[in-house]
Amino acid sequence: MKIAIIIVRTLIGLLFLFTSISYFFNLMPEPVATGNFKAFQIGIVASTYLIPLAKTVELLSGLSFVTGRYVTLANIAILPVTINILLINFFLTPENMPIALFVFLGNLFLIFTHWENYKSLFLAK
Repeated sequence: MKIAIIIVRTLIGLLFLFTSISYFFNLMPEPVATGNFKAFQIGIVASTYLIPLAKTVELLSGLSFVTGRYVTLANIAILPVTINILLINFFLTPENMPIALFVFLGNLFLIFTHWENYKSLFLAK
C-alpha cells in the first residue's frame, strides 16, 4: 500500500507541477476552447484572480506531493480544485474525463490513506 501511495502522490504532484509551471511561464499554448467551455473560460479569465489562485494552489500542492511534506494539508487545499476540474470536464469537456477522474480519485485515495490525520476535524467539542 505504501508504494501505491507514493506512486499516486508523485504522479498527481508531477501533473500539478507541470500544469502550474506551464501556466506561469507560458510554456504551452492555450488550448482552443469552443462552445460552452469557451464562454465559461472567458468568464473565469475575466475574474483576473481565479486562475492564478488555482494555479498557485496547484503549484504548492504539487511541490508538497512530490516532496512528501505537508501532504495532509495539500490534500485539503487541492480538494476544491480537483472537484472543480472533475465537474468542468464532466459537463463541458467530457473528452478529458480520464485525467480529471485520475486527479479526483487520486486525491480521495490520498485523503483516505491519511484519514487518521483528518479525524480531529470532525470531532464536535
